[in-house]
Amino acid sequence: MSDTIDYGNLMHDAMRSLIKRVLTDVQANGLPGSHHFFITFRTTHPDAELADWLSDRYPEEMTVVMQHWFDRLEVGEDGFGIRLNFGDAPEPLFVPYDAIKTFVDPSVEFGLRFEAADDEDVEFDGVSIEELGDSEPVQMPEPKPSVLQEDDTDDEAPKAAEVVSLDSFRK
Repeated sequence: MSDTIDYGNLMHDAMRSLIKRVLTDVQANGLPGSHHFFITFRTTHPDAELADWLSDRYPEEMTVVMQHWFDRLEVGEDGFGIRLNFGDAPEPLFVPYDAIKTFVDPSVEFGLRFEAADDEDVEFDGVSIEELGDSEPVQMPEPKPSVLQEDDTDDEAPKAAEVVSLDSFRK
């Protein structure tokens, strides 16, 4: 057992589980109403599968849209397979969940962003983790939200945190 709780990975696992659940429902019932998804993923992930011409065109990452036409959606434990239309050329893709960088449903202003940061790259108030060592505690900055909002602009002041009761979601 580890000496620490890895909250970052636990949160990412929960977010990926949410994506899997949503896609499983879409696989069974189709996209409801005006829902549609923008999914950005790393094309360099070793388990990502896409046509050579697509990986040549998108060597780092790619955003796909699940909206009007998609076919053969197959949701698995480690990722999902789908056939999408690229300029009248249907192409199969396999997207591992851990290759996903963003998952956005603009119809309801919902989004998830997966941020990868190595421990040595993380800084708090301009001080790296290695520099902290046994020094005095520093003031932690406000955490970056994992949920994207379509309305976010640089002109607006950040919104205060809000406590939400989960009782309204329970059956």
